[in-house]
Amino acid sequence: MSPLIGSDRGLIDLAEATDERFRDLQVRVAFLARDIDTGQEVGVGVDRQLPLASVAKVPLALVVADRIARGEIDPAAKVTLTADERSYGPFGLSAFAHDVTCSVTDLMLMMLSLSDNAAADALFDKVSPREVDEQLAEWGVEGLRVRHRMQPMYDYATRLAGHDFALATQLAVEGRRPGGRHVIDSLDVDRATVGSPRACVDLLERVWRDEIAKPEATAMLRETMGKQVFTHRLAADLLADDIQLAGKTGGFLTLRHEIAVVTHPGGRVAIAALTDSDRTARIQNDVDLAVAATARDAVEALASRRFN
Repeated sequence: MSPLIGSDRGLIDLAEATDERFRDLQVRVAFLARDIDTGQEVGVGVDRQLPLASVAKVPLALVVADRIARGEIDPAAKVTLTADERSYGPFGLSAFAHDVTCSVTDLMLMMLSLSDNAAADALFDKVSPREVDEQLAEWGVEGLRVRHRMQPMYDYATRLAGHDFALATQLAVEGRRPGGRHVIDSLDVDRATVGSPRACVDLLERVWRDEIAKPEATAMLRETMGKQVFTHRLAADLLADDIQLAGKTGGFLTLRHEIAVVTHPGGRVAIAALTDSDRTARIQNDVDLAVAATARDAVEALASRRFN
C-alpha cells in the first residue's frame, strides 16, 4: 500500500479507498487534493516522483508568461514552425500538413488547450528546459524537474521500439527497474522531466494565490489552463454550470495524468492525479474514469468539511 495522508480520519479512509480503487485496476497512483483556502488535504503516495509527460507544459507556460510580464519576450512575436521540423504529436500544430506561423501567445494557447507538442517545443526554443528548471529552483519549487523538450520523450521510446506502439508499451511495463529507473529514458526518474503530486499541487496553489512569478503571469496561466479542451479524465465527473476547472492532462505509454484547480461554490481545490499502469492496452478508459471519480470524491469530501 502507498503512504496515505488525510487531514482527518474520514479523509484517510478516502485515501485508502483511492489506493484500493487503482490497485484493482492494476495501476499505480500518486494523488493529492488540497483545499487551497483551508489547507485540508487527502492523498496517496504524494511524494512519489513520476515522469510528467505533458503536465510539464504547465511550468514551461508559467516561465514563458513570467518573461512576457517582465518584457523579456514579446507575446505578439511571430514564430514559424515548418512541417518537416515540428515535434511529433496527434493534435494542434503538430498535426498540420504545412508550415504555420503564429504568435507566442497563440503557441501557449495551443500548448495548454490542445496539449500541442510542436507549440511546446517552439516555446522551449524561447526558454530552454535548463532555464525553466533553474527558474523553478529560484522560485523555491521543490520536487519538480524539467529536463527535456517534448520531442525527446518520443525519441527515447522509438530508439528502442521503433514505431511499434505495442512493443513500446510492453517495454514501458517490463522495463521498470528499482528506484524509478527504466530502460526508456523518458520513463526514468533520473533522466525524465518528473514531479510528485505534492510538487504539482504546491505549484498550482502558488499560482492561484499569486505567490509565484509576476501576477500578470499567474493570471495568464490560470486563464489559459481554463481553456483546456480534453475533459475525459479529471473533469469528467465535475462538469457543472457552477464549477470552473483549469487543468492540464499528460499521457505517454503507461502514464495517464492530470493536474487542475477546481473552483466550486464552496472554494478551490488543487488536484494532481499521476498514474502509471501495469497493463499494455492502448485505451484504458477505466483509468480515466477512476481519476474522475477520485477527483469528485476528494472535492466533495473537502467541500463538506468547510461547513462542519
